Amino acid sequence: MTAMTVWTAIGAVAVLGFALKAVGPALFGGRELPLRTRSALTLLAPALLAGFVVVQVAGPGWKDVDATALGGLAVAVGLRAYRAPLPLTLVGAVVTTALLRWLTG
Repeated sequence: MTAMTVWTAIGAVAVLGFALKAVGPALFGGRELPLRTRSALTLLAPALLAGFVVVQVAGPGWKDVDATALGGLAVAVGLRAYRAPLPLTLVGAVVTTALLRWLTG
């Protein structure tokens, strides 16, 4: 999967998300969605993000694991486990990945 394909998929998901948010109020006109539907919709965005992360780190078919990105991801998970703020977590993951890529040449 090329970077262009990934960015196209991200763009398509973003456009679809905006369209659903625009159409939803028009269709339901102030009515609340059932609890199960709201729960499912709440979990949709994190599931899609996790899928994108896995594909980007593991590569298509899980054949091309990027160890440097995996290191940055591990740092992000560790920082979030200790309740670090999100900006600090992102900077820590990016710096770790950049350092690992610089060290591995």
